[in-house]
Amino acid sequence: MSLEGFNDTFLKACRGEEQDHVPVWYMRQAGRSQPEYRKIKETHSLFDITHDPELCAYVTKLPVDQYNTDAAILYKDIMTPLPFIGVDVEIKSGIGPVIHNPIRSSNDVEQLGELHPEKDVAHVIETIKLLRTQLSVPLISFGGAPFTLASYMIEGGPSRNYHKTKAFMHAEPKAWQRLMDKLGDMTIATYALK
Repeated sequence: MSLEGFNDTFLKACRGEEQDHVPVWYMRQAGRSQPEYRKIKETHSLFDITHDPELCAYVTKLPVDQYNTDAAILYKDIMTPLPFIGVDVEIKSGIGPVIHNPIRSSNDVEQLGELHPEKDVAHVIETIKLLRTQLSVPLISFGGAPFTLASYMIEGGPSRNYHKTKAFMHAEPKAWQRLMDKLGDMTIATYALK
């Protein structure tokens, strides 16, 4: 990637360097405001888009090109790595993530696999490689915190009160800690990619 013409306003602001403007990016950049994105969503799910590196790079880059933002947000979801460790997750419109095999016991935690990023999320790596050649702004990625991922996995989907999660934490403290460790390791492995 050539640094000529690279907009490093966001990076300078992260380092605490004075800027002539506050850098702008939108966490949910790809979305309702873009007719191109809405057209893609008519025939593609979130996972369809994220598993197609060229399409994912296009969707990630759209807002940068249209709004002239100072950074791009990688188009993906915090659920991206979960299927690869054995979590049956579906993103349902109007609901969010739905887990079809929720965690109910310490045995369920032990059944979770280990993520192998180069194989399991190769599509994410490929998307990042494409974007490194296409973007003139920094690329921001994000991951789910272990508690957030665990709460979806235990509740079976979104929750306002986390009753099942709290009950699991109190009834199975060792399994809870094991789940936190597994999810923490998975997140580190996924998002420490170069």
